[in-house]
Amino acid sequence: MVLLLLSVAILVVSGFIALLGRRSARIATSIGVGGAVIGCVIGLIPALGVLLGGEVEFLHLAWSVPYGSFFVQLDALSAFFIVVILAISALTAIYGGEYLWPWRDKKLLGPPWFFFDMLVASMVMVVLARNGVLFLMAWEVMALSSFFLVTFEDERESVRVAGRTYLVATHLGTAFLLVMFILMGREAGSLDFDQFEKLSGTPKAFGGASLLFLLAIIGFGTKAGFMPLHVWLPEAHPAAPSHVSALMSGVMIKMGIYGLVRVLTFLGPPPLWWGWLLVSIGLSSGILGVLFALAQHDLKRLLAYHSVENIGIIGGGLLHVANHAVFKSLLFLGAGAVLHGTGTREIDQLGGILKRMPWTAFTFLIGAVAISGLPPMNGFVSEFLIYLGAFGGAISLKAGAAVPLFGLTQSCDK
Repeated sequence: MVLLLLSVAILVVSGFIALLGRRSARIATSIGVGGAVIGCVIGLIPALGVLLGGEVEFLHLAWSVPYGSFFVQLDALSAFFIVVILAISALTAIYGGEYLWPWRDKKLLGPPWFFFDMLVASMVMVVLARNGVLFLMAWEVMALSSFFLVTFEDERESVRVAGRTYLVATHLGTAFLLVMFILMGREAGSLDFDQFEKLSGTPKAFGGASLLFLLAIIGFGTKAGFMPLHVWLPEAHPAAPSHVSALMSGVMIKMGIYGLVRVLTFLGPPPLWWGWLLVSIGLSSGILGVLFALAQHDLKRLLAYHSVENIGIIGGGLLHVANHAVFKSLLFLGAGAVLHGTGTREIDQLGGILKRMPWTAFTFLIGAVAISGLPPMNGFVSEFLIYLGAFGGAISLKAGAAVPLFGLTQSCDK
């Protein structure tokens, strides 16, 4: 736990130093990128240790914040997400150093690196937090830092509109989470997560566990980009710098999945209709995400709608979280290279890229094969395992439970 908190501290400190050195583009970039990479590498060590079978680590300290405590824990679920967060963040930071460099004479580069490092640190704290107040604080830092990254080119009207849309959507989701934590804290008598196990008895005082489930679906689903809560996603991703788009699409939207999974562990055995609702959301996100993507002419907007589609699939298995993070980040970074090389994101104007940018075309092709779910890429592996699991459950369960699983197989088959 010490190494992981040191990782967060390095990210925060390097962000502030980059901000203070903002008038020197070289210093801001070096500190911002260097701090991100060093912090991510250090944090990967304990996360991989726990993920490979090490002991669960935790730290619980008293805090003067009302109803709060500094309660953090690294278990297998948190370690899985932290490995994804830190690995993708380190790679996107390295890419971002070159991507933002052409703006050195037009904009201060300290602020975007400050917000980038804060975004990474806040995502780590989201998955470590075991207290409702601490969780919401980290969640809010994540929302605000990503907002300022999305609006990096705020001189453009479309970027300002995208930023406002994202800010409204993310705070709407946070409002539902705040209500959820208030209700859980009232029932459990504490906002520490280890006390929320009392909720598994389906509390009656405020409508039961089903109300908490619905609040979690809306609150976390807004961040994840579930249909119809996805409205911010196709606006914000094209507006953000490409390394930020890669981090947001590859990693940040997965914080919604993490939060939903974590809360489900508090609520006890789920009623059948919860499964129906989750499968319905997954089906609508998976199918409509593809249909909307087919109508796009902007490369980054197309990739954003594919994130909506893949979020629907991710509901079927955590392996797809890691796989999607890898190939979606690759595709957004490739889109950034294309934008820098051609000056446009319009797909209709991108003929001849293979000859002009062969390495970019080759790596983009790898990502395209993976996101299409074709063998032998990683996207095929996770989608096929989801398909097999759903099909196996569908043929072994009673009709009421089997029908949603057949629907999931159709989503994977799309």
